[in-house]
Amino acid sequence: MNLQHVIVKLLLANPAEVHLDPLIPVFHSWIRDKVFDELLLDIADYQHVPDGPGVVLIGFEGDYSVDNTDHRLGVRYNRKTPLDGSNQDRLKQAARAALTAAQRLDADSRLNGTFRISGQEIEIFFNDRLLAPNTEATRKTAEPELKSFLQKLFPGAEFSLEYAKDPRRLFGVTARTSRPFSADELLANLKS
Repeated sequence: MNLQHVIVKLLLANPAEVHLDPLIPVFHSWIRDKVFDELLLDIADYQHVPDGPGVVLIGFEGDYSVDNTDHRLGVRYNRKTPLDGSNQDRLKQAARAALTAAQRLDADSRLNGTFRISGQEIEIFFNDRLLAPNTEATRKTAEPELKSFLQKLFPGAEFSLEYAKDPRRLFGVTARTSRPFSADELLANLKS
């Protein structure tokens, strides 16, 4: 199975303390300062949408956001263009992008340290219903790839997997670990 259009969402540790308005100037500075190798284009503010995409930094290759889908606030990366390489390469690229964005948000003094990830929970989705429909067959095919990736991301830690069951939703999984990892640790784990 060729897994493309990977979405990675890292849940925040303190969602009740987070306000999204300060993200807008931060994201504008990311565009202006070209902080990523990807082409960043614009910002969309969806704070008015309950359980919605929050504030989105729109890019050509992918979008970055602080997303509140399902009342679960997190830093999200959504790869939009196909990427060469293996499924593991694509999972790593999306996770690195989300983790790098989370690090930048956590370190930005304008945000007062409120955008820290929990380090124990990650959501992974595939935004391609043709390649990865939300079915049991897709789960059985994709699960070895997902487990291999998560074992690298969370070495030595037990983790549980919960799959989205509604066939109308994207195929995806929520992984929860037995212990928290920092963004720095997770990025280092992806390099090894």
